[in-house]
Amino acid sequence: MPEQAAERRRETAILLLSCRDTRGIVAEISHFIFAYDGNILHSDQHFDGETRTFFMRIEWDLELFSIPKEKIAAAFEPIAVKFAMSWRLELSSKRARIAIFVSGFDHCLYELLIRNRSGELNAEIPLIIGNHETAEPIARYFDVPFHLFKVTEDGKREAEARQLALLRENRIDLVVLARYMQILGEGFVSEFRDRIINIHHSFLPAFVGARPYHQAHSRGVKIIGATSHYVTAELDQGPIIEQDVARITHRDSVGDLILKGKNLEKLVLSRAVKLHLDHKILVFGNKTVVFD
Repeated sequence: MPEQAAERRRETAILLLSCRDTRGIVAEISHFIFAYDGNILHSDQHFDGETRTFFMRIEWDLELFSIPKEKIAAAFEPIAVKFAMSWRLELSSKRARIAIFVSGFDHCLYELLIRNRSGELNAEIPLIIGNHETAEPIARYFDVPFHLFKVTEDGKREAEARQLALLRENRIDLVVLARYMQILGEGFVSEFRDRIINIHHSFLPAFVGARPYHQAHSRGVKIIGATSHYVTAELDQGPIIEQDVARITHRDSVGDLILKGKNLEKLVLSRAVKLHLDHKILVFGNKTVVFD
């Protein structure tokens, strides 16, 4: 346990990048870290053969690194320009600020709050937004401010404007839709591009609309699943982050399917959120590269 605690306290820099594949990229980045007394802790690469694109995630210890952390990005810039990289630099010491949106179902909300309280997620949760009052006692129990927005068809645009103002005020980095049963407008989505994570059952597009588990049960499905993805303007079509499945037999009732589905949803969503917080995802078109 002490070693694990020390590992959590260690401040690191995390570089994520993509660019046209060419010789010398890994050597140049490794030399940059070595030249300034950095110690590489993790390094992972991927090559996409169809587009000839190179992807990389590399993480190094900052304890002896001779460039001040606020100047690392500027120091790395010439290498990024040389290889025409799309890149970003993250610091493990920065805790992301998450806003959780929820409707009537609370299983995903509980999972995120419990994991965050236990220290599994490197995040702060300064607010929960709901369009039902169901989640208010849960928010109160976890000592997180709860904001109720009863969204109507006529008042949807005004509600989203108020929600966005609240997110800006609280300096929110990531929005998590923990079974939030409202479709976000394009303006909302564009402001948080690749920073809104959703969860839903994996029956889509087969069983669209209400009561998907009832539809699936009536068709005798043998497998159910859950999908977590980044939200785009096109409903449920964003880049997929994480998925999982469970086997179903003829002995399973609709209630069994719903229970298994809920378990999948909360686990898949929490995994996706952790991957995002640990800076292990690169969005590439409408797909993701998810590093181990």
